[in-house]
Amino acid sequence: MRRVVVVGGVAGGMSAAARLRRLDESAQIVVLERGGEVSFANCGLPYHVGGEIPHRDALLLHTPDSLESSLDLDVRVHHDVRSIDREGRTVTARDLVHDVDVVLPYDALVLATGADPIVPPLPGLDRPQVRTLRTVPDADVLRAMLAAGAQKAVVIGAGFIGLETVEAFRRRGLDVTLVEMAPQVLPAIDAEMAALVEAELRLHHVDVRVGTGFAAVEDSTTDHPVDVVLADGSRLAADVVLLGVGVKPSTALARDAGLELSDRGAVVVTADQRTSDPSIWAVGDAIQVIDAVTGVPGVVPLAGPANRQGRTAADSILGRARTSQPVLGTAVVKVFGLTAAVTGPTSRRLTAAGVEHHVVHLHPGSHAGYYPGAKPVHLVLLFTPEGRVLGAQAVGKDGVDKRIDVIATALRAGMTVDDLAELELAYAPPFGSAKDPVNMAGFMAQNILDGTLRAWGPDDLDGFGDDVLLLDVRSEVEVEGGHLPGSYNVPHTELRDHLDDVRQAAAGRPVRVLCASGFRSYLAHRVLAQNGFDSASLDGGLMTLRAQRPGLVLQRGAARMPGQKAPVMAS
Repeated sequence: MRRVVVVGGVAGGMSAAARLRRLDESAQIVVLERGGEVSFANCGLPYHVGGEIPHRDALLLHTPDSLESSLDLDVRVHHDVRSIDREGRTVTARDLVHDVDVVLPYDALVLATGADPIVPPLPGLDRPQVRTLRTVPDADVLRAMLAAGAQKAVVIGAGFIGLETVEAFRRRGLDVTLVEMAPQVLPAIDAEMAALVEAELRLHHVDVRVGTGFAAVEDSTTDHPVDVVLADGSRLAADVVLLGVGVKPSTALARDAGLELSDRGAVVVTADQRTSDPSIWAVGDAIQVIDAVTGVPGVVPLAGPANRQGRTAADSILGRARTSQPVLGTAVVKVFGLTAAVTGPTSRRLTAAGVEHHVVHLHPGSHAGYYPGAKPVHLVLLFTPEGRVLGAQAVGKDGVDKRIDVIATALRAGMTVDDLAELELAYAPPFGSAKDPVNMAGFMAQNILDGTLRAWGPDDLDGFGDDVLLLDVRSEVEVEGGHLPGSYNVPHTELRDHLDDVRQAAAGRPVRVLCASGFRSYLAHRVLAQNGFDSASLDGGLMTLRAQRPGLVLQRGAARMPGQKAPVMAS
């Protein structure tokens, strides 16, 4: 009889234990869990706090009894594993209920110890008003605080858990301030996409403070129990403070056992999830993974990879040839009425890893524009100069998740932008377009690579001066609402009739074309390029430029027309 001990439940540990049982009916499988819930929906916790999942039991996927009856697993909750004897192949756990030590032998050991919330070493974080959200009891405490009349909340950290908890608090009627040290919310995506998320937060009356850290939690100067003191000296009164600054691998047990750890403290594993000890495997948030695109090692605390790693570990224990794939980091988050999703590294991470890449921005509809209810899908595609897909991000009210899922599949398959352009995706007016946004991203990337489309972006804007003619091809009404200072206006439908005027205004200078989303400027660019102009189209249009340059000031009133020497200003 094979004896397998699994330390930790939830995604990785329970996936390993369940797979082991399905493959080996004779194995003795013991799962040791420090907490009281061995299998719960960690990702559902913010929605329970906010009341969308009203009943606590809905988060409990399995209990020790249900796992024993269905899979014959020996699940022991409230058992804290204190040490591993690698030579004797035993683990010692403290039975927290009976306050006794239990020693269990193993032939194979699976570590699924997860991650711990990061709690910075700052004054006041031990106060009862300061909470984290990682377990069901954490959610119980937060719900009790809200039920007791909490009115003001400060959320520290604008990552996935922070954003979801902000929405939960607002749903329960609290005044919420969100504090993020990075210069943007949701650092997992690029800044121009994060700007859309920040706008949605502000629309729902969230006080967003980016680019500033926090220094302490102190007694309040108001009738609320505490103040959060920010690095800039400002004070935020609060009844509850949620720390969502991230997590770190929980690897003290592995470290004390002498297993190999990475520089970031994660357990180093092979492709079949084996640690530096051939009898010990590790899975989930505690391990080091490899970025599938950059090859850079790191930590990706996501449920999907953890589940798959548990399956791989079980197969490896039983001698089956299976390996885990490098991680793409595909993730999605709901922020009030918006969805934000990502697969693969951001442009910022690609640059840091020295990966040469192109970026295109587009804003197609979630489904056919003539069918009611279509919403913009703000989509970014990243790809190599050879056309290999590197990643994508999307933000919008509808259709975001399925586009990112398609590109995640393409990314895993090693597809190129040509492949994206040729994907045959389901189409009917309520669901998509004959040219799906994924196809459109592929088309744009093809145009960039074969020279059909020359694009310019915000970095180019800094060096333009008088050496470039800016041509805005939106309608006159749109332009009067706000345009780049010094730009000329010729609606794209009238451009062919004004080519001589544009040529005279350009006087040999390059022409840089822009519109709202990038499509009309692309059409104008093609007209200009085929008539001898040195032209380029603004990537993503003003919609993207304004997100990339939040401080950009547009000039109101009419822009200058061809033949005019000075702009016509509104009175």
